Amino acid sequence: MSDIRTRFAPSPTGYMHIGNLRTALYTYLIAKKEGGSFILRIEDTDQERYVEGATEIIYRTLKTVGLNWDEGPDVGGPVGPYVQSERMGIFKKYALELVEKGAAYYCFCDKDRLQELKAVQEASGVSPMYDRHCRSLPKEEVSRLLAAGTPYVIRQKIPLEGTTTFHDELFGDITVENSTLDDQILIKADGMPTYNFANVVDDHLMGITHVVRGNEYLASSPKYNLLYEAFGWEVPKYIHVSPIMKDKHQKLSKRNGDASFEDLVAKGYLAEAIINYIALLGWAPKSERELFTLEELKTEFDIDGLSKSPSIFDPLKLRAINAEYIRRLSPEEFFVCARPYLEQAIKRQDVDLRAIAALLQNRTEVLSDIPGQVDFIDSLPEYELSLYDNKKMKTNPETALDALTRSLPALEALEEWNENTIHDALFSLIKSLDVKNGYILWPVRVAVSGRQFTPGGALELCCILGKKDSLDRIRRSIDLISSQIR
Repeated sequence: MSDIRTRFAPSPTGYMHIGNLRTALYTYLIAKKEGGSFILRIEDTDQERYVEGATEIIYRTLKTVGLNWDEGPDVGGPVGPYVQSERMGIFKKYALELVEKGAAYYCFCDKDRLQELKAVQEASGVSPMYDRHCRSLPKEEVSRLLAAGTPYVIRQKIPLEGTTTFHDELFGDITVENSTLDDQILIKADGMPTYNFANVVDDHLMGITHVVRGNEYLASSPKYNLLYEAFGWEVPKYIHVSPIMKDKHQKLSKRNGDASFEDLVAKGYLAEAIINYIALLGWAPKSERELFTLEELKTEFDIDGLSKSPSIFDPLKLRAINAEYIRRLSPEEFFVCARPYLEQAIKRQDVDLRAIAALLQNRTEVLSDIPGQVDFIDSLPEYELSLYDNKKMKTNPETALDALTRSLPALEALEEWNENTIHDALFSLIKSLDVKNGYILWPVRVAVSGRQFTPGGALELCCILGKKDSLDRIRRSIDLISSQIR
């Protein structure tokens, strides 16, 4: 089983979308579950769609999530090069071999003829397909046109009759009528191979045993099989995975504003949580468990758990999984993750960011939630007196005024300012007044934060803000209430 070889072969055409990353993950897991090799191959033959920097995005994304490749452009290997544009001399040779075997042919039809043919077919309600005009040209005519330098492509010669059957690990045996298959181009007029042809040749030469790709390629698989048969090569195992959908009708698409992997990371999702979630988009573990590290996925993953049905991307589910991963971080790990977001929101230098992070960890689902939870630290925001209304605490602006007026001197008297001394001062007041804790603590929390929801209670917030700022905020809040209810 250690002979299993899988490959992830992305085209450098932009960002790494979630569906592409899931394909990489499944490809990686199939290899690693059995101790096989995971190969990275960059398929950059479509120069019109090439995006500068996209290859670096691929490298960075895979490394970030831990999908480390055994062979690839930057690490080398026995069957390189691993960048398709560096393998150009290979494909023409194999295409000419197919011509010699009668499984491919030269096509000299120009763009005008092909466009006219397509227009006629569409007007007749016929699915556009090459009419095989050059398929039976006499050898002499082919030689004459080649000698004259006439531009050409090389097309696959699909059998005109019969059927082709291929096997997919999810969908089983699929049979198609050969008459429905087009004589696809293998080598383009510029000498570059098409994606479909280069894919087959490279997969064979690199010893790929399992091919994972989207089920939109099911329709192309019969042509792939015919190429393998024409060469006399062994066909790899196919695993065609179903798409990830935005909803029942739309696929995820960057064009529609759907997030790429890097977008999700920028929004504060942890890479480990993203990988865990997308593993579940189309794969069901044998147990009810949902949280898996990458190492655990290597053991738990199996092809039998893959689904034929499309999966709908659920942002709320991803958020819930991310929240669980945040809770599992050590305090130091969480602080490292949270620090950029804290520094984005808090500019003052006299507060303890670690102390704030400690309050936030169990209250944060996505790291980008952090700035909105601490935006009161630098300065007290304007707020409505209705924040003091709390039925559970039996407080309102009038009782809050009384609570704050009594709390102020108790806190002013403190020589040491820490959570313990603040606790003792306020709880002594509560005991002396014979009131519920919330009678004092709720108004103090609102007074120093101006927020209904905060990452900590009155004691923690006063400690973080410091004595001077806390007392100043309480005084301002007393003045605010007094000015509006009297």
